[in-house]
Amino acid sequence: MRVAIIHDWLTGMRGGEKCLDVFCELWPDADLFTLLNVPGSVSPTIERHKISTSFVQHLPRARWWYRSYLPFFPMAVERFDLRDYDLVISSSHCVAKGVRARPDQLHICYCYTPMRYVWDMTHVYFGKGRHSLTKFTIPFFLNYLRLWDTLSSNRVNHFVTISDHIKRRINKHYRREAHVIYPPVSVDCFDAGRNEEGFYLIVAAFAPYKRIDLAVRAFNRLGLPLKIVGVGPDARRLRRMAQGNIEFLGWQPDEKVAELYGRCRAFVFPAEEDFGIAPVEAQASGKPVIAYGVGGVTESVSGFCINGDFEAASEQLKAGDYTGVFFCEQTVEALVDAVRFFEANRDAFDPDKIRQRALRFNRQKFKSDFKDYAAKQIDNYFGATGGMT
Repeated sequence: MRVAIIHDWLTGMRGGEKCLDVFCELWPDADLFTLLNVPGSVSPTIERHKISTSFVQHLPRARWWYRSYLPFFPMAVERFDLRDYDLVISSSHCVAKGVRARPDQLHICYCYTPMRYVWDMTHVYFGKGRHSLTKFTIPFFLNYLRLWDTLSSNRVNHFVTISDHIKRRINKHYRREAHVIYPPVSVDCFDAGRNEEGFYLIVAAFAPYKRIDLAVRAFNRLGLPLKIVGVGPDARRLRRMAQGNIEFLGWQPDEKVAELYGRCRAFVFPAEEDFGIAPVEAQASGKPVIAYGVGGVTESVSGFCINGDFEAASEQLKAGDYTGVFFCEQTVEALVDAVRFFEANRDAFDPDKIRQRALRFNRQKFKSDFKDYAAKQIDNYFGATGGMT
């Protein structure tokens, strides 16, 4: 059976690329297609595959400005020729799922989210404060992109997704059902560290929806030490906002990130995320998570929302095995309250119990679950259509 794997772009080893790494292990002889590839930016497992790129690879400064070429992405992905393949695995948060395939091909999409740029988070990506060219050009294409995103979902035979949160979003935008397989986290790379040096930690790409700006403003007010690991288009703006208690560490290797998890007091997660691998990594290190209580993080972190009544919240904390604290509104004030509540109750969190919560999201479970799911769909599909072509 000839297999094609398609992934939106290869520019770094974030959550989607860690899933892709597993797909490349499961199908070591598959050909890999992507809009853009930055050599050396992903794992050797991925780079061992034959990688084909689109015309986006050759556009001016595409390595840095590729998101500005969003209106061209549907055209680019549709130009890939996959006629010679029997199975297509798309790893998609943008346009990969829209690749064209033969009617008798089996297409399984592992969908991280419907295209957030054109649905839920348009104003975050292209609203006030964004790059001036992008801000004025992208809105002209949004209706087209939404229509294409919806129609191209019909090219997928089966959707698999990362959380119940995204399952509901797929049903809302595509009117399709999806099977949930939580994404892989390398929990064995982290220890339940009991060393704590008093600083809070964020590990995230500097994309607008990550809302690192909210955390910067909150910790400016709190005056507590905050270390931020990451790179991205918002880096310069965030650095200008931050006071002296906030340290930007840039990109760090995995070993250094694991060390920071082990030394921090708690992990801060201000985004509405599709799942959120970083909070699981923090929990694998035995560290509590302070997060915006919406989205996939509510499935990976055992927490409850602080609503201003600290006394009642303290009693609730004592009554359950919680691994974090949620703030109910995505505001500076709500995050400040959550951190202050945590400071007053941090001894109530047990590192070993927190780590146990993370172990259910291990990499081997993801690999096994996806392999079993794909094998079932392959057997059902090719058996029903008379075998392989």
